[in-house]
Amino acid sequence: MSYFVGIDVGASTTKAIIINEKREILGFSVNDSGVDFQAAAEQAFEDSKVKATVPVSNESFIISTGYGRRNVPFANTTKTEISCHARGSFHDFPHAHTLIDIGGQDSKIIKVHTSGKRISFKMNRKCAAGTGAFLEEIANRLKIPIGELNDLAEKAEEEVQLGSYCTVFTATEILTKIREGVEVENLVRGIFGAVIKRAMEMDPLEGNIVMSGGVVAYNPFFVEMFGEKLGKKIFVPPLPQFTGAFGAALYAWEEKGGQNA
Repeated sequence: MSYFVGIDVGASTTKAIIINEKREILGFSVNDSGVDFQAAAEQAFEDSKVKATVPVSNESFIISTGYGRRNVPFANTTKTEISCHARGSFHDFPHAHTLIDIGGQDSKIIKVHTSGKRISFKMNRKCAAGTGAFLEEIANRLKIPIGELNDLAEKAEEEVQLGSYCTVFTATEILTKIREGVEVENLVRGIFGAVIKRAMEMDPLEGNIVMSGGVVAYNPFFVEMFGEKLGKKIFVPPLPQFTGAFGAALYAWEEKGGQNA
């Protein structure tokens, strides 16, 4: 049995996923990227092997992707994160669609053709607003564990409109709202709304919409809000945080002739 591995080294987290010749997922793992991308990639790979449903050989064919893809010396080759996200998304949703990936340090909008090829993409890397880092920073300012944001937003009775996009200015704006007596739940829903607005302004969101990324994985109400604002059903992969890693593993499968297995 051959095994194919995708390792997505992001600026915030590193993901690894292992598939077999039938493209079945055997194991996966995510950990903080920290300051040593190579160590993070090695740890994610080892953890995914430990969690795999069958023993996995170290001789697996590996493709790395993401921000730190060139910091994985044990990978056989690399692929861009845009290509891998499109490949992973198309596997789960084999039709033309727009992929919105909300990551820790950037957000991406990728247009995918009916053939699975990437048509175009837009990326936000200039500002933390519209990313997981924005949510994390605001959660820290509010002294709220980031894992509680989803439930708080869902309990809100209204969405507070926040005018600032910059993380620093938004934090100041939130403090003003708190002094005015605005409920924290309504503020959190407003924060979700601000991230959604930034994503919607990046590029026209046409056709079927798929969402991926860590923010999507841990905040299902965020996806629900996004769908309501778009007036569309949002499709989410089974493992939204691993879309890029899964795409890299699928490319590994293709390069080693897995399609003929």
